[in-house]
Amino acid sequence: MWGYLNQTRQADEILIADDGSRDETRQLIESFKGTLPIKHIWQEDRGFQKSKILNKALVAADAEYLIFTDQDCVPRKDFIATHERYAEKNYILSGGYLRLPMDISKRLGRADVESGNAFRYKWLRAQGLKWNFKCTKLIQCPSFCKFMNFITPAKATWNGCNASGWRADMLAINGYNEEMHYGGQDREFGERLFNMRIKSKQIRYSAILLHLDHKRPYKTPETLKHNREIRNNTKLNHIIQTPNGINKIPCSTKFE
Repeated sequence: MWGYLNQTRQADEILIADDGSRDETRQLIESFKGTLPIKHIWQEDRGFQKSKILNKALVAADAEYLIFTDQDCVPRKDFIATHERYAEKNYILSGGYLRLPMDISKRLGRADVESGNAFRYKWLRAQGLKWNFKCTKLIQCPSFCKFMNFITPAKATWNGCNASGWRADMLAINGYNEEMHYGGQDREFGERLFNMRIKSKQIRYSAILLHLDHKRPYKTPETLKHNREIRNNTKLNHIIQTPNGINKIPCSTKFE
């Protein structure tokens, strides 16, 4: 929330897709409603149901263009403006992030975000961050970012922590597959957009988030295997509409 208060281009609406958080989270969200255009979409905790709550948020959205991110990500001040600048019909955008270790994640404060220090390598190094090539994402030079976006070997996929696209396209593929749990449900969503002939643009060095560290008790070999099988079917059969999405439909749609 501190990151969105600090944006150069303020959000028209912020939809918080809340998969069963408790009352303390609701109270925290309420404290920001006077300063941010928040819609809080909540569902009861019945295990990991991210896909289901994201579909509810998709239906509740008013904006034509949507940026997706996660609660463990802190946006740089130009985050929304960058997505808006690169947005184009028939395209999705694939942004980037820098993962912080647990100790720095816990120490990060509001002043660090508002001052922009949290997005400067010199400051992060003073906090104990060790250099690795991914730290180059913090370089805020437009020509460097454009060059790196062009040469990076990483594919411009739909990454749930930093991606954007047109709401009409997301509704056309029937949203997220609610049969999928943790591990690959975002990628499968993007693969169906690609099957609908939506293209992608790489902005992993331009639209930047800090990714805070945390435990993932919901990650299991069984769910990862199950999700891989669904993704393989999506790619093999060129699936566009999931039968387990916003609307429950009897069969999937393919391009002929």
